[in-house]
Amino acid sequence: MLEDRMAAASPISWPESYPEGYAVVDVETTGLARDDRIVSAAVYQLDARGEVQDHWYTLVNPERDPGPVWIHGLTADLLAGAPLFPEIAQEFSERLAGRVLVAHNAVFDWSMIAREYARARLTAPVRQRLCTIALSKELGLPLANHKLETLAAHYGVVQQRAHHALDDARVLAETFRPSLRTAARSGLRLPLLACQPLTEWAEGPAAGGAARIGVQRSYRAGSWRPSRKRPPCPYPNPGRYVPGEQLTQGMRVAFSGDTSVDRELLEDRAVEAGLHVATSVSRLTSLLVTNDPGSPTSKVAKARAFGTPVIDEAAFMQLLQHVRPAGTTSSG
Repeated sequence: MLEDRMAAASPISWPESYPEGYAVVDVETTGLARDDRIVSAAVYQLDARGEVQDHWYTLVNPERDPGPVWIHGLTADLLAGAPLFPEIAQEFSERLAGRVLVAHNAVFDWSMIAREYARARLTAPVRQRLCTIALSKELGLPLANHKLETLAAHYGVVQQRAHHALDDARVLAETFRPSLRTAARSGLRLPLLACQPLTEWAEGPAAGGAARIGVQRSYRAGSWRPSRKRPPCPYPNPGRYVPGEQLTQGMRVAFSGDTSVDRELLEDRAVEAGLHVATSVSRLTSLLVTNDPGSPTSKVAKARAFGTPVIDEAAFMQLLQHVRPAGTTSSG
């Protein structure tokens, strides 16, 4: 590839702040929702400069309907004999440990992986992720869109089996290497984001103690938490949270980024305490909860623009223990 030849012709002064290794990951899933499952996973291990060290691939029995077979090609019969996620978790961990997770739309892959580990009562050994979409934007690549096939075409990488985890991971590894070297050559700060491992996960009534059953359950039977519309908050919004004081019932709370407690559980606790869970940040938002206040998300940017107070998850969990009743003040 052109970028590789350029790198060979002009040695790069490598930034000391760059990670020492990467795990380029792709997972195929039963769907896009929070209760969907992984059906296959692949990892390409890369060294500090993007050279391939190893690769690994596995099928995973999702213990439910495999979802869009027309996309990933993995049927219920094919997955019936595959290992369950807890059976491959250790091997998966060995390929992720000590590396930055790299994926195309990394928040999706990381969320699916973190939830699978949480269901297995384990913790994914990942502390940072890098999204190749974000990196492409940082580099200003002249792409018509940010699909993987478009990025592959830009670098002349031939995709052989789209939506096959191993081939998608290979394509991503081959496109990430020249992107990484271009970033290093220009001294670009990599768009690394923190990964917050899940520490709590709730099983839905239909999912507990599920055994290997050949993936014959219905699409929704494997739901770990049923989706539902939250009732409106019964209390008026008392305004913004004042740092150092208590939360008050009716305050509008928004969340951004990864949380150690599964997001839906965290939102449930906020609602139970009498808070209004907002899906976006506006001038009416009382508080933004995020473990990564430096992340370039729209919620963080709006909170900064509006002057909305920002705290981390641990501080929020402490505040939830003593929420003032609606209509009271700090002196009341």
